[in-house]
Amino acid sequence: MRVDDPWDGAPAVGWGDRDGTGGVAGPGASGAAGPDPEPSAADIYLEVHRSAAFREVRRRYRRFVVPAALAFLLWYLAYVVAATTAPELMARPVAGAVNVAMTAGLGQFLTTFLLTWAYARHARLRRDRAALDLRWDTQEMTRGLGQETTRGLGPEMSRGLGQEMTRGLGR
Repeated sequence: MRVDDPWDGAPAVGWGDRDGTGGVAGPGASGAAGPDPEPSAADIYLEVHRSAAFREVRRRYRRFVVPAALAFLLWYLAYVVAATTAPELMARPVAGAVNVAMTAGLGQFLTTFLLTWAYARHARLRRDRAALDLRWDTQEMTRGLGQETTRGLGPEMSRGLGQEMTRGLGR
């Protein structure tokens, strides 16, 4: 399947620019020595990626996801191992026609829903605000608005900016 890309033939930034003498400048060539150029979007995203606030969001994510995924995987593997190695245990009736295997299978569904709820709650309480603050800061920096005021600020100042923007949205 071929996807038509409208930017396929577009030159990259810096390619095909005139160098002031009528010739075409190569990549990275600058026409005149002047003030430092504005940072590119890639530079801004790398700066955000290296920030303490971003590392904190990732740390909070990992502290929930790794243990939760490991616990669920172990629970699932225990169910599969018990079903294959102890069929007499799994066939033991619990209530009427419902046996241990059916109860454990329904428990798998229940734990899936509980884990989904716990993940959404954890994200809402522990990560969403900080991620939204990072998003606002990044968008401001890429627009060129307030670069001097948001660049290099700690998470407290960035959080305040995100909260002000969120209040403005009526949330």
